[in-house]
Amino acid sequence: MGLSLIVSIGAQNAFVLRQGLRREHVVACVAVCAVSDVLLILVGVAGFGSLVANTPWVLQVARFGGAAFLAAFGLMALRRAVRPAALTAADAPVERSAAGRTGVVLTLLGLTWLNPQVYLETIVLLGSVAATQGEQHGPAARWYFGGGAMVASVLWFSALGAGARLLRPLFARPSAWRVLDGAVAAMTFALAAALMLHPL
Repeated sequence: MGLSLIVSIGAQNAFVLRQGLRREHVVACVAVCAVSDVLLILVGVAGFGSLVANTPWVLQVARFGGAAFLAAFGLMALRRAVRPAALTAADAPVERSAAGRTGVVLTLLGLTWLNPQVYLETIVLLGSVAATQGEQHGPAARWYFGGGAMVASVLWFSALGAGARLLRPLFARPSAWRVLDGAVAAMTFALAAALMLHPL
């Protein structure tokens, strides 16, 4: 259940893949995604899913904020796609500045915590399913269920970050980066539009 929600082509996964290909702050990216998912799943399993479901204004604030953030992120990806010079960063030295790491972490935090879909999937959906497990099999069952979802998240982001290096030969060409960034731009624009056009 957890993997079915986590393993999808989204802005968060695309960003982690891109950082993995660049070998840039991969551990920080994996840590941010995994810890964020664990915290959100923990909140959902603890029973806050129904609380969020009954306070629609929280989701609406996240909806508009998330749409604005995704649109800005999409513009940055589009700029990289149309400017070949911006695509050669994969060959940059492994050493990175602290400011670069901070920027990567803040971007990923935005892609994670400003996305209303994350709350719906982890807190509301997983929280609701965990609650049914508890009703059917006893109180401990929902925590087993939540623990499984947390493990799935940690394993997925670790595999995505570490496994990206296997694709480096393909992304040695600037054209491959152009395609990736173009796809990321299209995807984030589509997500932003979906958030604005379809109320949560």
